[in-house]
Amino acid sequence: MRRAAKIDLNQPEIVDALRKVGVSVVSLASIGQGCPDLVAAKGDKCWMIEVKGPKGKLTEDQEQFILNWAGVVHIVRTVDDALKLVGV
Repeated sequence: MRRAAKIDLNQPEIVDALRKVGVSVVSLASIGQGCPDLVAAKGDKCWMIEVKGPKGKLTEDQEQFILNWAGVVHIVRTVDDALKLVGV
């Protein structure tokens, strides 16, 4: 049986900040297996986002996902990081 998805404590405030500037955000945390925490989009732009705390490190599954993903996975630690990523 799969346990509940664990999210970093800063994820809700990052999601809220992105939504306030018009970015659509969907949590992918329940997928597991190294999949990034969020997919976010605005207009024709889309971002895969891994949320980490100030000192958080990638798990082995996350490192493997990033290595095998054909696109970019962005790592954000703060609201400012997230807003900068989407150009705000």
